[in-house]
Amino acid sequence: MKIYYVYILASKRNGTLYIGVTNNLARRVYEHKENEVSGFTSKYNVHKLVYFEESFDITSAINREKQLKKWKRKWKLELIEKYNPNWKDLYEDIK
Repeated sequence: MKIYYVYILASKRNGTLYIGVTNNLARRVYEHKENEVSGFTSKYNVHKLVYFEESFDITSAINREKQLKKWKRKWKLELIEKYNPNWKDLYEDIK
């Protein structure tokens, strides 16, 4: 069964946030960290994986990504703080 991930990257604690969706979290975060994809994350140095969720349905994952993108910044920060209060880079745990 395929797993999809909705993830949040941050530049630093309470810094710039990026929300994305992927079917390979370790690869995708690596691409962000290595600036293999030019764009927002490379421009603003957003490379720290601070939150992610799993889903077995791509449509649900995409809908959740869209939902989180519409959230107020305060709500996103509270979500991160709830599951990752120290803003640890979770990439080391998933690679």
